[in-house]
Amino acid sequence: MARPRRYKIELTDEQLEYLKSVIRKKDTCKTIRCRCQILIDLDESHAKMLTHEQSAKSNGVSMSTVTKTVQKYVHGGIDEVTTFKRSVNSDNARRVLDGCAEARIIELACGPVPDGHSRWTIRLLEEKSRVVLDTPVSREAIRRALKKTNFDLTKTTTGASRPKKVPNS
Repeated sequence: MARPRRYKIELTDEQLEYLKSVIRKKDTCKTIRCRCQILIDLDESHAKMLTHEQSAKSNGVSMSTVTKTVQKYVHGGIDEVTTFKRSVNSDNARRVLDGCAEARIIELACGPVPDGHSRWTIRLLEEKSRVVLDTPVSREAIRRALKKTNFDLTKTTTGASRPKKVPNS
């Protein structure tokens, strides 16, 4: 025998129409669509009501997702369910370089090497990026930007290939 439900979901007509309109929007992400559909499935005041297990199976999510969605709705309302709250520790919040700055650094690294040097180093890129970008950028941020694009600083940028070692015969 299943234990009784802890939280009851009873949506008003306006809330039900709002959830359906959110689902119909093209720019709504899959996570928000699933949350809205879970609430519609579990609504006790309209049409058919599914169990938590049935809702999880029909939406292709886990039971904990259904439970947490219900808790969000009960404690925070419908706005809590239909919005994302990003953590301040997320990668996007901690990003030092935006796409334009990363492109400028890669453009520098692909360009001509400064006089007196045979290749770019991360320290050289750091010094040059201070001048070009007008903001100090750390070596680690430059390293991450180059690693993301699989850029190899050890290759020569002049187009001349290094001679291959021929085994002695």
